[in-house]
Amino acid sequence: MNTRPPPCSDRWSRAPQKAPPPSRTRNIALIKYWGKRDERLVLPWTSSLSMTLDVFPTTTRVRLDPGAEHDTAALNGVPATGETLRRITAFLELVRERAGCDRRAVVDTRNTVPTGAGLASSASGFAALAVAAAAAYGLALDATALSRLARRGSGSASRSIFGGFAVWHAGRGTGTAADADLGSCAEPVPAAGIDPALVIAVVSAGPKAVSSREAMRRTVDTSPLYRPWAASSRDDLDAMRAALRRSDLDAVGEIAERNALGMHATMLAARPAVRYLSPATVTVLDSVLQLRRDGISAYATMDAGPNVKVLCRRADAPLVAQVVRGAVSQGSVLVAGPGDGARLLSEGA
Repeated sequence: MNTRPPPCSDRWSRAPQKAPPPSRTRNIALIKYWGKRDERLVLPWTSSLSMTLDVFPTTTRVRLDPGAEHDTAALNGVPATGETLRRITAFLELVRERAGCDRRAVVDTRNTVPTGAGLASSASGFAALAVAAAAAYGLALDATALSRLARRGSGSASRSIFGGFAVWHAGRGTGTAADADLGSCAEPVPAAGIDPALVIAVVSAGPKAVSSREAMRRTVDTSPLYRPWAASSRDDLDAMRAALRRSDLDAVGEIAERNALGMHATMLAARPAVRYLSPATVTVLDSVLQLRRDGISAYATMDAGPNVKVLCRRADAPLVAQVVRGAVSQGSVLVAGPGDGARLLSEGA
C-alpha cells in the first residue's frame, strides 16, 4: 500500500483503482461462514477458510466532502439508497469514529459481479471500502486491523484483505471484549504446494429471494441441523488446514464439498426452509460427480445461492469447464485462480 493521506484529506482514495493490475478482492469460502453469535459486531459461530480469486474485482473510491451533511454512494453509477446506503453509512461511521473526523464521504463502487447472487459481492465490496475509507480518513492500519474493520461491514470481507487462502478466526465471546485486537479477524494460510483453480458456473445472476442475513438468522434460530453442522465444521477446518499443509488437493476438495452440502442441509431444515439450490444447480453437481467417476479431481462448493464453484487442479480446469459448460443450459462458466487481496493503488499507478 502507498503512503496514507493526512486525516480528513480531500483527495480520492481507491481500493483498487481502474489502472492495471486491479485488486482482486472476491473470495469463495471452502469452509463456510454461516451464522453470527453477535449481530452488531459480526462475530461468527464458527471459523471459516476461503480462497481469494483473480476474477470479479471491485473498485471503490472514497472522497471526503467537507460541505456535505450526508454520505452519498453509487454502485455501478446508480445512486445507492435504502439498505445498501444504510450499510455503507454505518460502516463509514466506524471509520470516522476511529479517525476522529466527522466529514461525510462520497463513495463510488464498481462491481463486476451481480450483487446478491451468492457470488460474494459483499465480501469484495466491504474489503475494498475498508481499504479506501481507511486511507481517505488517514488511518494507518495493518492488514490485521483492516481485516477486523472489513468484518464489521461483511463477515466474509475480513478474508478478502488477504490473497490466496485465508482463515477467519471466530474468536470467543460477544460484545466489546470479543472485538479486541486479538479477536475475530483473518490471516493468510500457507499453501505453496497446491495449484488450484475454481470453475465458476453462474446458473443464475439474479438477486436471491432470501438474503444471506435473513437466511442465516432463520437457520441458526430454527434448524435442528445447525448446531451439529457447526460442530462438524470446526473439525472440517482442522482437516482442511492439514490438507493444505501437505498439498493434498483431493482432500481439500472432499472437505469443501461436504462442508458446503452440510450448510445447505441446515438451510433446508430451517422453519420455513431456505432453498437456494435450483434444478440447474443439481445438474451441475451431477456433472461434477461424473467427472470424478472419470478420474478427474473435481469438487463442488456453493455459497448462499444457486451458483456452483468447482475446485480442481489448474491443469484440469479447461476440461472441467468444458464439462460444466455442457451442464449449464443457460448462464455462464469461467475459470478463476488464486488472486491478490485488497490493496490501495496511487492515482497514477
